[in-house]
Amino acid sequence: MIGAIIGAIVAGLIIGALGRLIVPGKQNISIVMTIVIGIIASLVATLILGAIFGYENANGGIQWWYWIVGAILAALGIVAYGRITNKSV
Repeated sequence: MIGAIIGAIVAGLIIGALGRLIVPGKQNISIVMTIVIGIIASLVATLILGAIFGYENANGGIQWWYWIVGAILAALGIVAYGRITNKSV
């Protein structure tokens, strides 16, 4: 259980950072909010792609589509968060 929580935080940090790299310009978002947006984006990407392609990992390795879609969703989340809080993004 603790390992899954730590894994979700690390994945959220990575996906949130990738999302911030996709969005041009400076974002006035804290690292905690970046992690939260990244975790949510990762969860949504996993749910969407898991429903479409299935959750099993037949050949092992990293499923890059989950990371790519998660980063795109995180970028959209960062833009949405910036607009909702009236911070320039």
